[in-house]
Amino acid sequence: MEGLIEKVQELATLYGFKVIAAIVIFVVGRWIAKLIEKLIVRIMNNRKIDPAIVSFTESLTYIALMAFIVIAALAQLGIQTTSFIAIIGAAGLAIGLALQGSLANFAAGFLMLIFKPFKIGDYIDGGGASGTVEKIQIFTTQLNTVDNKVIIIPNSRIMGDNIVNYSAKDMRRVDMLFGVSYGDDLDKVKKILKDIMDGDERILKEPEVMIVLKALADSSVNFEVRAWVKTANYWGVYFDTMIAVKKRFDSEGVSIPFPQTDVHFYEHK
Repeated sequence: MEGLIEKVQELATLYGFKVIAAIVIFVVGRWIAKLIEKLIVRIMNNRKIDPAIVSFTESLTYIALMAFIVIAALAQLGIQTTSFIAIIGAAGLAIGLALQGSLANFAAGFLMLIFKPFKIGDYIDGGGASGTVEKIQIFTTQLNTVDNKVIIIPNSRIMGDNIVNYSAKDMRRVDMLFGVSYGDDLDKVKKILKDIMDGDERILKEPEVMIVLKALADSSVNFEVRAWVKTANYWGVYFDTMIAVKKRFDSEGVSIPFPQTDVHFYEHK
């Protein structure tokens, strides 16, 4: 009986310290994990990162730290944790392979919300589509086209290609090409174009409007007009200028070759 009591005391002494150490590791580790979690949340909130990203990162960080702490506590008790680590690693690999597309979209969405190449309300080209940004989510971005169609694009596709943001700047330049006949008075044509540009208050005075003879084409003399406008006025200036030039050319007897030389905008969005 005395031998049994001594054995129990010996085991209690031997494993008691290990149990206490494991508890200390768990309690202190959990406190540190909470501290790190709060620090990360504070940093991300200060940088005005999307709340969905903050919440996801907060949970992911805490789970990862707690998994490490639990393994450390079990190791202190003398439990072999190699098999646990191997199982966790294998499970993580399997999940990663199964969700690699979703993880790529999440990573791309995370980067978009941090670096902000565009914001809600911007008109962009991205991922093979064009439209106004309506939603920026964790895995996808939603665009609304000019003819009111909704396009949902995986974030990895947007971040993996060029992004053209037409709303990023306050001003945009409109480049227009007008063709007239070889028999027309070129000085007169240039004056007509200048009068139309000067008469539109939406066209900015600085930078100055440029009107130049661009090319002597096969069937026309082509004038190029470059005018700067506020981004919001881009399409209004586009349509109104087309009508104004046609009417003035008709009233002033300026001939427009048929078929008409291409009239276009280099920035056509």
